[in-house]
Amino acid sequence: MDFTTQLLIAAISAGTPLLLATLGGILTERSGIIQLGAEGLMLMGAVTTCIVYIRSGNLVLALLAAVAVTALLGLVHSLLCVTLRANQTMSGLAMTLFGSGLSAYLGKSISGAPLPGTSPKLDLGAVKSVPVLGEIFGRMDVLAWLSLLLVVLLHLLIHHTSWGLHLRAVGDNPATADVMGIRVQLIRYSYITAGAALIGLAGADMVLAYAPTWNEGLTAGRGWIAVGLVIFARWNPLRALFCAYFFGALDSLGFRIQLLGSAVPPYFLKMIPYVVTILVLMYLGYRNRNKPSGTPEALGTPYIREQRF
Repeated sequence: MDFTTQLLIAAISAGTPLLLATLGGILTERSGIIQLGAEGLMLMGAVTTCIVYIRSGNLVLALLAAVAVTALLGLVHSLLCVTLRANQTMSGLAMTLFGSGLSAYLGKSISGAPLPGTSPKLDLGAVKSVPVLGEIFGRMDVLAWLSLLLVVLLHLLIHHTSWGLHLRAVGDNPATADVMGIRVQLIRYSYITAGAALIGLAGADMVLAYAPTWNEGLTAGRGWIAVGLVIFARWNPLRALFCAYFFGALDSLGFRIQLLGSAVPPYFLKMIPYVVTILVLMYLGYRNRNKPSGTPEALGTPYIREQRF
């Protein structure tokens, strides 16, 4: 297997949790609510998956538990931002701090313990015999395939259904959407909760397919990269796919360079995806300074029904 093929396989493995978290962020922010709690939600999804999987041995139960716990945290974020109209940035940061601290506490008893198994891979039969593509797709696990399916489904939902039209209306102008009979609070609650569940699933993928054990701070800032990827992708699921795999490749590149015998210290190589995140943000900000950003127009602005006009 050549270097390029190995890098592509590693990019998909490292990019899948980023993709799931980015999709969750897109769903949340399309409704007009800022999502800065991705890091904490990913950690909670990861630690919940580890605890339930180690103690029950049931992978499906572990995934459902991770989704349920992070969806509950999404409901808390919804309550704070939609009903109580709290500052969305502070609520997201609080979610990250809370998730980071609670996951560290809950994970003490299982730190370093191996999981009973990993995310299963699909048997593609004859596809495995195809050069390069067979090696790449044959190594993709169920969650990686699920993330690809979600990209297609969410793109169709947002851009080609009435539900997606309502979502975009709420994210751009909730007052007008309310006048048209769209239930603004219900839509925001629904998509914030669903987005949080997807981010929790990203954390589950981290421990099932990428690093099959729990360690404190497992995500190592990937939640923040996902926050940046939402902007890179311009709140579009299809663009999120390419952005996530690109940063997954950068994340894996440092390790691959070490295998080639590079004299560059590994600490600098681990900085690659984070440095590139900053550089790309700067580049996009400069290039699009005179263009529409694609940001939902009501993002970060609480909706007060009595002040719609």
